Amino acid sequence: MSKNLSVWDKAKREGRKMTMVTAYDFGAARMAEAAGLDAVLIGDSLGMVVQGEADTLPVRLEEIEYHTRIVARGVSKLLVMADLPFGSFEAGPAQAFAAAARLLKAGAHIVKLEGGGPMVETVTFLSQRAIPVCAHIGLTPQHVRQIGGFKRQGKTPEAAARLLEDALALQDAGARILLMEAIPSDLAAEVTARLSIPTIGIGAGPATDGQVLVFHDVLGLSPDRAPSFSKKYMEGFTLMTTALGDYAREVREGAFPSP
Repeated sequence: MSKNLSVWDKAKREGRKMTMVTAYDFGAARMAEAAGLDAVLIGDSLGMVVQGEADTLPVRLEEIEYHTRIVARGVSKLLVMADLPFGSFEAGPAQAFAAAARLLKAGAHIVKLEGGGPMVETVTFLSQRAIPVCAHIGLTPQHVRQIGGFKRQGKTPEAAARLLEDALALQDAGARILLMEAIPSDLAAEVTARLSIPTIGIGAGPATDGQVLVFHDVLGLSPDRAPSFSKKYMEGFTLMTTALGDYAREVREGAFPSP
């Protein structure tokens, strides 16, 4: 089953690509499982696509915990990954453990935290205490106000070298999966080749061991907010607003409900 991390390790060894999409509720989780994906991520991206925030920073641990619980009810086979939101883990390993434990109790199989070298101690602490960790490097949205926006990372040789060094250090610290966001595809390919743990990319090219996209971006539900590296597989916003409009028209015309 995909929720078993050993399956992910085996997939990397065999060169089989893994698939992940964000999910924020029971219905989306059921759709992801029915579609045959491998994992769902309760991402702090919910702050932007569900709550309408400008970035992910306002999302609270209690909100991730709530969404994790209802997503977990919708799947039986998929890996459930949950984000540690901003402010829930940066103060130190003990704070991170308390937050991560809440998410595992809510139904997550693995937690994701943002940050490179400064997070090595925390990843070590969690990994030694039965908390599986996915490390997240490259563009880290929780740092968006520090880096001045949603900007591509690792573009210079020096920056690329730092990211590779961070990736290796996080793997040595016990991270089970590494997510890379918005970095050059050749750098993501090099990191993937150097690591023994699976890598997941978002805006990082095709060479990673798996891919993740935001649910709303895949289905075209947020057409004015999707990043350039995403791909829209249907015009969900148009289809759904058309259906809602048809419902409203039939009610007003007396066509629905029928006798």
